[in-house]
Amino acid sequence: MKTLVILIHPDIENSITNKRWIEELEKYPNKFDIHQLYKVYPDEKINVLAEQKLMEKYNKVIFQFPLYWFSSPPLLKKWFDEVLIYGWAFGSKSGYKLEHKKIGLAISAGATEDNYSVKGHYKHTLKEILAPFELTFKYVKANYQPYFVNYGSDLDTPSEVIEESAHKYFFFITAF
Repeated sequence: MKTLVILIHPDIENSITNKRWIEELEKYPNKFDIHQLYKVYPDEKINVLAEQKLMEKYNKVIFQFPLYWFSSPPLLKKWFDEVLIYGWAFGSKSGYKLEHKKIGLAISAGATEDNYSVKGHYKHTLKEILAPFELTFKYVKANYQPYFVNYGSDLDTPSEVIEESAHKYFFFITAF
């Protein structure tokens, strides 16, 4: 069965890392379906029913995005607020439509890995920073998986490092 990759990037055309990751996955249309939220909803008016039906079709979902202010781009938060509603994602006998589905994150972080440590610049690990995502997916009874991250994703990243991250991402998501 295919994996759904929900890409949340407000400027994918000018992205380096996320754009390259998607290019890699697009080589395998029999393995991955890519759903770009900012392209589908440039006005940020989310079709909740369409998104719920899409999620129901897949047993494996990856949310891919660049780390923005220690969180996700704003459209993902809006997507969570509007799509993961009572009676569908949680809270009733007919809810929990994401129960047991494998859900994970693929993140590009601009800072280096040593910045994301108790002794680093931010004084927190990336796992700590991503706790709200983990709690959200556990709350809706999804099977939250380990995340994939590429640290140091910025304009000065050498192309060979980006290429290596794309291959690592492919192997991560294939084993997902």
